[in-house]
Amino acid sequence: MKILGIDEAGRGSVIGPMVFGGVVLEKKDLRKLKEINVKDSKLLTAKQREELYPLIKKIAKDYVTLKVSAQEIDELRKRINLNKIEAEKIAQIIKTMGADEAYVDAPQVSTGKFKKILEELAKNHTKLIVENYADSKYRICGAASILAKVERDEEIQRLKEKTKFDLGVGYSHDERSREFVRRFMDHKKFSKYIRHSWVTVSDIREEKEQKNLGDFK
Repeated sequence: MKILGIDEAGRGSVIGPMVFGGVVLEKKDLRKLKEINVKDSKLLTAKQREELYPLIKKIAKDYVTLKVSAQEIDELRKRINLNKIEAEKIAQIIKTMGADEAYVDAPQVSTGKFKKILEELAKNHTKLIVENYADSKYRICGAASILAKVERDEEIQRLKEKTKFDLGVGYSHDERSREFVRRFMDHKKFSKYIRHSWVTVSDIREEKEQKNLGDFK
């Protein structure tokens, strides 16, 4: 029996992609994840995640990562909300992997509603277990979260190297990330890495305009 775990990294970030991870195992091999101490990526250090990343790939019967760029997120948000974007990408993984069961970390409180959306989008035989905090409840989701987080971190690191700017973690609470938005939001080459549909960007743009008006006075 094949089981699939799905999780994402970077959902709320104002910079960089949202990355989805999917890991398929034979149910009898789940113990192997326990043996190497796989858990929710948020409970691990960056070094631990990087060490587990190749081990998970070796154990997995199949795996996939799916990256949704900042530009694509902005474009999709013109017609659907973030939960629906996530549902569409998760359904894509469910259809592609064709497992018997899929454990999904739900992004919204109403797990029943999210499960129904996934069933309508996936339209296949896979039985869905959709729960909040599934990445901390099920090791298969923890494995998926590690793949997603490692690849998301790699994307952020590449962006730091490209721009020669330490943008921090890419989230609005990080002042380095906010400074990156201030500096590059209108940059010809690097603005595409910023999610312009985020309220953070609107707020920072407004701050800049008010400052410019103040300087003019």
